[in-house]
Amino acid sequence: QVQLVESGGGLVQAGGSLRLSCAASGRTLPRSFMGWFRQAPGKEREFVVAITWSGGSTDYADSVKGRFTISKNNAKNTVYLQMNSLKPEDTAVYYCAASSRYGRMEVTALYDYWGQGTQVTVSS
Repeated sequence: QVQLVESGGGLVQAGGSLRLSCAASGRTLPRSFMGWFRQAPGKEREFVVAITWSGGSTDYADSVKGRFTISKNNAKNTVYLQMNSLKPEDTAVYYCAASSRYGRMEVTALYDYWGQGTQVTVSS
């Protein structure tokens, strides 16, 4: 079984920064790519960013380009999301997810495992 544990969420003022972490553990870890998604109240879950374990290729949603940065530490099986210049519309529960498949990284159905989520609240 694979476990994904997110941390680093919280309350921040608009313009501030937060760094989320997602640690993966288990006997056989999905090794294609890791992604971050978010879900705001009353809205569908949406893709934020993803990164491949090998090579570090990334894919960002247009809404976060230039403000968010994804990175990884293969030795620690951990993915990070640095969020800068946060806006109130970034408020959501942020989930990390892991995939063992291949395809477009923004496709939710490609992800096999999901974390429990961490709340990010940006006040205006």
